[in-house]
Amino acid sequence: MAFISSGYNPEKPMQNRITDIGPQHFTKFLPPIIAKNKGNWDYHEILEPGLLMHVALSGDKVFTIRCGGARLMSVTHIREICDIADKYCGGHLRFTTRNNIEFMVETLEAAKALKAELNGMKFAGGSHKFPVGGTGAGVTNIVHTQGWVHCHTPATDASGTVKATMDVVFEEFQNMRLPAPVRISMACCLNMCGAVHCSDIAILGIHRKPPIIDHENLDNVCEVPLAVAACPTGAIRPTKIEYQGKQVNTVAVKNERCMFCGNCYTMCPAMPLADKDGDGIALMVGGKISNRMTKPSFSKVVVPFIPNEPPRWPTMTKVIKKILDAYAADARKYERLGDWANRIGWERFFEKCDLEFSAHLIDDFRDPAYYTWRQTTQFKF
Repeated sequence: MAFISSGYNPEKPMQNRITDIGPQHFTKFLPPIIAKNKGNWDYHEILEPGLLMHVALSGDKVFTIRCGGARLMSVTHIREICDIADKYCGGHLRFTTRNNIEFMVETLEAAKALKAELNGMKFAGGSHKFPVGGTGAGVTNIVHTQGWVHCHTPATDASGTVKATMDVVFEEFQNMRLPAPVRISMACCLNMCGAVHCSDIAILGIHRKPPIIDHENLDNVCEVPLAVAACPTGAIRPTKIEYQGKQVNTVAVKNERCMFCGNCYTMCPAMPLADKDGDGIALMVGGKISNRMTKPSFSKVVVPFIPNEPPRWPTMTKVIKKILDAYAADARKYERLGDWANRIGWERFFEKCDLEFSAHLIDDFRDPAYYTWRQTTQFKF
């Protein structure tokens, strides 16, 4: 009787069934002009930094103001964003994959008024709340991970390093004067929640020391088989040792096999990896997802280690600025950073960027997939 009283019809099992549990379908939240012309857009232009125009086959136009958004937002800040969308856009807005906020309006006049208002909104300290830019041949918003704010395996901070970096390259966020777009990303450890493997300039937090083992508490807070299984290089094995006069179940780490990923700490809090002297930052260069002109490519390590220097990370930001300035001065129009380095040769790249080169930086990775898979539309016959 239970299934009858609930309205379930075994002859029509899908009748009145709720199948979309969770977020509602995105099409319910499209601005009217976007919904009307979905799949029928003709072309788009970037009229000025931070201002885009999309034109549909029907002749309809939509103007978009793009501004940088924070990776971590307070409720108060989100309410301000919603107030702006209510005032100008009928309550509609969107976030890009790089955490930019986009407000869409139907006239150029409204777009310019919105841009002026956003540029005038500032925090008490004088910095922009909603900096307009991040379009075309410039630096867009920096994708980053959680860092010290939330994550349990970071080798460096995310919000701090990104804020310090964006302060240094902010002029390039507001302008479109670089040879091509520059995508900067940040991941606070080798597990890379950020897109550092495919960004023009990438900031990567790295550990350099194996985990510390808390033998006294390990067997009480960890499941040893899980800690062993979590290691991708097989560096961890179960063992028993004498500790403070009694035998305890614990693990041993083969240090030469450890790649400092922190997976063991994820499974076992008695194996912390963080270390003041061993943790720091590596910089990578030359990755991209775009198929345009050349195929997608992975980024390469160009600076193996920079110590953590909170709160402003001066050494790291200085190196990033040197790389960006050298690229801007020497690259051809439409040439991405990695394409420029490949054209002039990586030896000259290190010279022009005033970076130290060592044999450890030679990219010798060659997996069969590296040269057998068709990963791009850039076919050569």
